[in-house]
This record gives sequence, structure tokens and C-alpha cells, in this order.
Amino acid sequence: MKKLLILGASGLVGRALVEQCRHDFDVYGTYFSSSVNLPEHKQFYLDLEPETLLHILQSVQPDIVVSGLQGDYRKQLALHKALAEFLQHSATPLYFISTTNVFDGDLTRHHIESDTPISKSDYGKFKIAREKMLQESLQERCCIVRIPGIWGKDCPRLRKLQGDIAANKPIKPYSNLQWSFLLDTQLAKQLHYIMENDLTGIIHLGATDMLTDSAFYEQLLPEQATLEPVPYENAESTYYFGLKTEQPNRLPSDLYITNAQIVAALTA
Repeated sequence: MKKLLILGASGLVGRALVEQCRHDFDVYGTYFSSSVNLPEHKQFYLDLEPETLLHILQSVQPDIVVSGLQGDYRKQLALHKALAEFLQHSATPLYFISTTNVFDGDLTRHHIESDTPISKSDYGKFKIAREKMLQESLQERCCIVRIPGIWGKDCPRLRKLQGDIAANKPIKPYSNLQWSFLLDTQLAKQLHYIMENDLTGIIHLGATDMLTDSAFYEQLLPEQATLEPVPYENAESTYYFGLKTEQPNRLPSDLYITNAQIVAALTA
């Protein structure tokens, strides 16, 4: 059984991935503020310091690494440089979880894997820099997995939404920003397949259909919620912030999901 090291295993995606992979991989994970649902000897505190990470890597000697870390941009960049240098001396592949924000500098269309990233946000620029550095260092052993906004039954954005509704605060989604989302559990299933089948390159994931922000919330919110759509950038134009794929057959059809299925899972 291959050793799988999940960097950021205590996060929303990391937790779902631990549960999805625990029967098919020998799973290890890192955490920062809260522990992981793993045996004590298989979870490690990681403070984004390269020395701490190198100690973990040397201890685990993983066959596969997934990085879904959050935190200080500069520390993350230094940590991933150390990670890439360590993996250069092994056959271990890295699956780096990136974001649709690498395209937030061009909202004139949805983007596919072969599009050149362009970002105006610090977060998007940071992700682009990490993608480039890891690809240059590890080449075909680095798989970039770009994802949209992630929802889950216990995710921060759903908890905030429920709190706002309870406080009778109006919900103000964008009326003219079109994109898609993804469930944490569905992403975990997709990542499981990607790793088991040694997929490489850049992979875009997300719901197969695109909705405006307000249309998604209309389906998601209970009747008592107050919905007040607002235009993105105070403009009448439609903006596009979705991830599309030019490789729809790389994953089995049952691993894809629609926005309606996401809403159904969240409201069940």
C-alpha cells in the first residue's frame, strides 16, 4: 500500500481526502491548529517552516504527496521550494491543489487547462508563482489540480451563510458573475481517482454547468432567507469565472457533478 502524505489534512479538502483514501492508501497528514482523524503517529504538526517539513518527509518517505496548504504566502513559497528540492531526488509525484483565481485577471470567459494564467489578485499571483516553480522543478511529476470554491456540510462558507440567515442579514450574491462550485467529498473522490491512475499535467475540476452566483444561492437558500442580488463591479456586463476542461474523458462520468447535485447534497 502506497504511503500518501497530505499537507493540510486538517482543512476542508484535507479532511475529506483522508476519509476517501484511508482504505486504499497508507495515509499520513499534517495539521496546524486542529488535529487530524488519523492515528497519532501518522499526523504531524506543520508550522510552514521548511525544516519542519523536511523532518516529516524524511520520517514518512511518502510515495505520493498532496499539497492543500493555506497560510502566509511567503512562507508557503519557501516551504514548497524545499518540498520540490526534496522530491527531485525521488520518484514521488506531487499533486498541488491550485485555484480558479489564477485566471481572475481575465473574466471575459471561462478558462480551460491550456489557457495562460493571468491574475490581478495577490492570491492568484501567488498560486501562479507556485504552479510555475513546482512544474519547472518536478516537470511531469507535478500535477496541478485547479478547483473553484469548495462547499461541504461543515464548511466555513455554509456556517457563515447559516449565521447570516439566523441573524436576518440579507444575502447579497452577484447577479452577473457566472461560475461553478464543487463539494469537498466529490473533490476527494476525484483526487483519489487522479492519484490511483497517475494522471499528470493540469486538471480543471468543478461542477459541469455554470450558474450566476445569485442563481446558485436561489437554489441553496431556504424560503425565509432574504436574497438581494447585486451586480459585480457595479456593471451590467456578465463576468465569467469558471473552470472548464478540454479533457472531459480523463475522469469517469460518475465522478463529475452538477450545481444542482451540490445544492441537493448541502440541503439534504
